[in-house]
Amino acid sequence: MAGWIFVITLVIALIAVYRPFGDYLYRVVTGKRNNVVERGVYRLVGVDPATEQTWGVYARSVLAFSAVSILFLFMFLRLQDKLWLSLGMPNMNSHVSWNTAVSFVSNTNWQAYAGESALGHLVQMAGLAVQNFVSAAVGIAVAVALIRGFASRGRSELGNFWVDLTRITVRVLLPVAAIAALIFMIGGVVQNLSGGTDGTTLTGAAQHITGGPVATQEAIKLLGTNGGGFYNTNSAHPFENPATWTNWIQIFLILLIPFSLPRVFGRMVGQNRQGYAIVAVMAVLAITSTALTVGFELHGAGTVPQAVGAAMEGKDVRFGIPDSAAFAAATTLTSTGAVNSFHDSYTALGGMMPMVNMMLGEAAPGGTGSGLYGLLILAIITVFVAGLMVGRTPEYLGKKIGAREMKLASSYFLITPALVLIGTAAAFATGNNSTALNVGPHGLSEVLYAFTSASNNNGSAFGGITVNTPWWDTALGLAMLLGRFLPMVLVLALAGSLARQKATPESEGTLPTHQPLFVGLVVGVTVVLVALTFLPALALGPIAEGLS
Repeated sequence: MAGWIFVITLVIALIAVYRPFGDYLYRVVTGKRNNVVERGVYRLVGVDPATEQTWGVYARSVLAFSAVSILFLFMFLRLQDKLWLSLGMPNMNSHVSWNTAVSFVSNTNWQAYAGESALGHLVQMAGLAVQNFVSAAVGIAVAVALIRGFASRGRSELGNFWVDLTRITVRVLLPVAAIAALIFMIGGVVQNLSGGTDGTTLTGAAQHITGGPVATQEAIKLLGTNGGGFYNTNSAHPFENPATWTNWIQIFLILLIPFSLPRVFGRMVGQNRQGYAIVAVMAVLAITSTALTVGFELHGAGTVPQAVGAAMEGKDVRFGIPDSAAFAAATTLTSTGAVNSFHDSYTALGGMMPMVNMMLGEAAPGGTGSGLYGLLILAIITVFVAGLMVGRTPEYLGKKIGAREMKLASSYFLITPALVLIGTAAAFATGNNSTALNVGPHGLSEVLYAFTSASNNNGSAFGGITVNTPWWDTALGLAMLLGRFLPMVLVLALAGSLARQKATPESEGTLPTHQPLFVGLVVGVTVVLVALTFLPALALGPIAEGLS
């Protein structure tokens, strides 16, 4: 009962903030006035905020900014021992530095290292935390550019990337993260510049407990759906997540922006009911997934869980099964990837659900920005399928969905499945699956989860597999890089194509895209596409393990 109260109050809170927070986001991305801080940033980077960009210029700006960010963070990690507050930590080697730099710039936050024993405070603050802010802002900016494509009536411009990036960071992410950090500090999350404290355990052993700027990084890692953790055990560590109520706050922060962005979509296209339809699709998929994850774990299928009465392996007793499973669902339905329990220890079908959540494209509600534009791509595919059924050219929000739009939408959808399945096959073909601690279906699940997480920019780990080798760091780094930026370029190209179109008047044959029928169609298309793509791999992994 406590677990269901936990989930229900979370749903009520998200409903309560949908309109006010969504309206605030709308004012941020559509406002014309710039504050003093923003004007200073524009002068520093040499940008005219009044100038708008076509999709090609917008895309080049995204890629240039991200490339410079990767290079900067890579050098930061390689030169760590020469920096202030390094705490005597050595430099990261080249392949882990590459993997980490790509990971944080791509909003994945996959970690092939233990934070408290590998990174000093300055790298954590000025390297990783900074990318937590700007990578989240980049995702929101791309989503807003796509919405402008739908809302535009014959103009080719999609706004200005540098203005969007700056405003979202300064007006949304920074203030909300600051409030969240204060709440976490009140709850007991660590925030200092200490090199650590030496203590004695109950058994008399010596232990070094690392301090650091944890609360500030914790806030933005969740709000920006980044993931990762200051400590190796992530949100299961009491210094990152001290109590049940902080666990609730963490999940709320993860879902806050993704579930509010459909309100921005509705207002920008001039039809709030379109936003309600999109958020309804998100809600149906999210509630179904969360219920299944919690249900599978409470059922505790398997010899050992049934013998002891609960599937508590890998879970913190502070949170129990429902709160842990709800956290796992929230972080894999979004691109957060933070964990407060060990996904590798979940039951076979319970562990399958986080994988399925990521395979859905993390569109329910998905990451900051990436979830919304991913779901809009699925909506475009849905109206195309519906158009085929009635024999007419499909339309969405007054825009014709022709051959060019469908090629871009289809390419978008195919990128991550290709990366996941080719990467998994390559690991087995080259023998690198041997780093998995298990064989058989569970060993396949560990490898499949790793590439699913990297390619979908999630960052959570199934565990039970060693991935800090040159092959794994390079392969997963490429999956993260291609899985983040190729879809973004396709989204922006699609936005440019839509923006150039004049509005098409609705007719009797136009499919209403704000009604329950359309919501059901989008849910159905999403599930069918994912099932057709990934079911064979799932059948060989978690489903085979569950049936055994």
